Amino acid sequence: MCGIVGLFLKDERLSTALGELLAPMLLSMSERGPDSAGFAIYDDGVAGTLKITLQSSGETSPFEALAEALAGGAGCSVDATVRANHCVLTVPETAVDRVVAWIAAARPELNVTSIGRRIEIYKDTGLPGDVCDRFGLAKMRGTHAIGHTRMATESAVTTDGAHPFSTGPDQCLVHNGSLSNHNTLRRNLTHDGLHFRTDNDSEVAAAYLTWRMRQGMNLAAALDVALDDLDGFYTFVVGTETGFGVLRDPIACKPAVMAETEAYVAFGSEYRALVGLPDIQKARVWEPDPATVYFWERAA
Repeated sequence: MCGIVGLFLKDERLSTALGELLAPMLLSMSERGPDSAGFAIYDDGVAGTLKITLQSSGETSPFEALAEALAGGAGCSVDATVRANHCVLTVPETAVDRVVAWIAAARPELNVTSIGRRIEIYKDTGLPGDVCDRFGLAKMRGTHAIGHTRMATESAVTTDGAHPFSTGPDQCLVHNGSLSNHNTLRRNLTHDGLHFRTDNDSEVAAAYLTWRMRQGMNLAAALDVALDDLDGFYTFVVGTETGFGVLRDPIACKPAVMAETEAYVAFGSEYRALVGLPDIQKARVWEPDPATVYFWERAA
């Protein structure tokens, strides 16, 4: 049992309040996932740059002088923003491969959790409220966000095992459920060049969608073909640079509720995740249908 929340803003005037709105949604799912929590925030990017979110596998923050070391090791200017045991590097788009290679070689204790123009991912073990406070979620701004609270059932309680999972640029996925064919999919996707950090089936689902989008599909199309290729029970909420998608398995095994107004689209594993949103009493509220793709996208 896990908890999922998501918020896609249609009214740009709410962008400064995105974190403030998402934090209580995530907190309300604590009983569904007390082991770990995480969230992905999509904010405005800077032209010509990409963000690399790093997570430290140690107990202390090793980010002092990292920007200076990268300037010498990777030969580019780097801006670094540290939040607890995570750090977001903003680097020139042309230097991303060099920066990632330098980190892998020189700082193997640092894990890359996401890369993209707009995405930042923060996740850790502990109660959802503690994780929100640790990273200052309530003060973050952006256009859309996805969150997850985890109750581990099939793999270890670790930061790596926490959601969201990101396996492609500006892409992320959170999942409530269990896939039965993830080992076969993992082998096939590895053969096609995808890489995995964990044994978590949710990472396989994320990589599957990345693989499909590499073939030229948008998120909606990738979710549609996933219904034929993914076996098991699942509710997915997925983010891209400009999009937000939801998919439930054909028998809709896991709970889900959605709400939409002129200002936002929201998702929660339970309705209590949505009750604090603006004008929720005026929203269209519904349970998403099984085997049906829901997808919203804004202009890039």
